[in-house]
Amino acid sequence: MVVPALRVPGPSYLRPLAVHLAGDPGDPPRTLTLGMSRPSTTDDGWWLGHLWAADGEAIADASVLAPPGGLPEPPAAIGPSFAGALAGLVAEEDGRQLVRLKLYPAADQDRPWERPLALQVAIRWDPVRATTMQPNELAGAVLDAFGRALAALAAGAAVAHA
Repeated sequence: MVVPALRVPGPSYLRPLAVHLAGDPGDPPRTLTLGMSRPSTTDDGWWLGHLWAADGEAIADASVLAPPGGLPEPPAAIGPSFAGALAGLVAEEDGRQLVRLKLYPAADQDRPWERPLALQVAIRWDPVRATTMQPNELAGAVLDAFGRALAALAAGAAVAHA
């Protein structure tokens, strides 16, 4: 089943970030443009935003990151790198970072990588960081973490292809 590509939802809250993804040896890197919606904060302190990776005017498909044979579902694969890139900025509870990621659902659950490369993110910031950093700095850290997570996942996929 072919799902039409989603259009980029609009201009990014921050300057879009280009991320270069490793491909098969000898292939040029693929460049995606990362963007985000204007974040908001809930009454109970959760910072919320939407992130996307665009390939031109459309949101890229998550399959550009998957190696042959696939990996765990994309949120599980993106999550550790994303959270790691935000280490020291995010609050913790019971030894776990307070970061939640949710990708759009796949049209076919048997093909979990065939879904838009866009996600919702919820973060509870470390109180010290939240008071000493500007909102744009926090948002920039999130967009950078998204780029690092995608690059790390694609690098793992390139190794799997070799």
